[in-house]
Amino acid sequence: MENNELITNIRKSLDITRKEFSDALRLPKEHEKLLKHWEEGTMEVPKDVLNKVLSFPTDPPFKNRSLSESKFTTIDLFAGIGGIRQAFYKLGGHTVFSSEWDKFSQKTYRINYGEVPSGDITKINENEIPDHDILLGGFPCQPFSQAGLKRGFEDSRGTLFFDVARIIKAKRPKAFLLENVKQLRGHDGGNTLKTILNILEELNYYVPTPQVLNAVNFGVPQNRERIIIVGFDRSLLPPMPIPFEYPEGNKCVTPIKVGAILEKEVPHKFTISDALYKGHLERKAQHKEKGNGFGFCLFNEESRYTNTISARYYKDGSEALIEQKGKNPRMLTPRECARLQGFPDSFIIPVSNTQAYKQFGNSVAIPVMEAVAKEMIIFMESHGMLK
Repeated sequence: MENNELITNIRKSLDITRKEFSDALRLPKEHEKLLKHWEEGTMEVPKDVLNKVLSFPTDPPFKNRSLSESKFTTIDLFAGIGGIRQAFYKLGGHTVFSSEWDKFSQKTYRINYGEVPSGDITKINENEIPDHDILLGGFPCQPFSQAGLKRGFEDSRGTLFFDVARIIKAKRPKAFLLENVKQLRGHDGGNTLKTILNILEELNYYVPTPQVLNAVNFGVPQNRERIIIVGFDRSLLPPMPIPFEYPEGNKCVTPIKVGAILEKEVPHKFTISDALYKGHLERKAQHKEKGNGFGFCLFNEESRYTNTISARYYKDGSEALIEQKGKNPRMLTPRECARLQGFPDSFIIPVSNTQAYKQFGNSVAIPVMEAVAKEMIIFMESHGMLK
């Protein structure tokens, strides 16, 4: 088979665009437009590019293990790119159903897990969802986030929690884990969270007081606080169960630094332009004059942690820019963002850089989810909920 056919076949087997393949291969900007010529055979494929293509993984690295090898089953709602799934997979989980509406996230999910999530959760019949032990859901952050409009339940997406509730009611999972931005605690004077907890209690679940956990205490150098809500089916518990305790993380252990997640060689295209840097400096000066601390933030290898990376990071990188000697700062690479969230390097990034930034900004810090998952499994096993 000719080299041009090899490139075309590999890209098409992944069902990704040339732009996505170019970013996934980390090709420099000047090579992006040449991919079409290489595939058509009108230009010779450079050896280094061909080697990158041939070594690009095409088999899903995180496919379900068999049910017989699994300890419990899960469903993955508002799945994104499977961050919460990753945590439970590590502990023996088998995902029997997933739901995610964003087509780019679906692509990343398919290539990493070997399955395409179902789409719009509002259109999914809860009775058609397979039985499962644990329901997982990072229900949409935007309505409750400081980065959004703070509309919460008044926003139509705010009602998506009720889709979680109807699935819990119909399928009666033994337990659930829900994740959201920490601002959920104070939204609408606390009424939003109170409503959520009341609904979960009405469904006859033991729901320990939700906790806000920070990723920086769980082994990743990112200041990322998220509220976690777990619950357990009361009908499977004794009248006075042993209280569930959330993990605290390693607050006293010397934390890793930002340098631990940085790549050694980073293409020039991640360095921000003179115009963008000038704009950052001007806006920071304006904010300083007004007496507030807003503006872009610089970090280096010795920094203890970065700011929270968000879905808007692709716009200008202002939350976390990396210092570079003798030149403008640079943005984190998609792989570095993945590492900040605890994704292993074997996780395939098959989309454009813009989409990758959105996906990792919307995802979860896996080590936090894994720590909570461990405590959940211990609690469930100690009460005979898992066999």
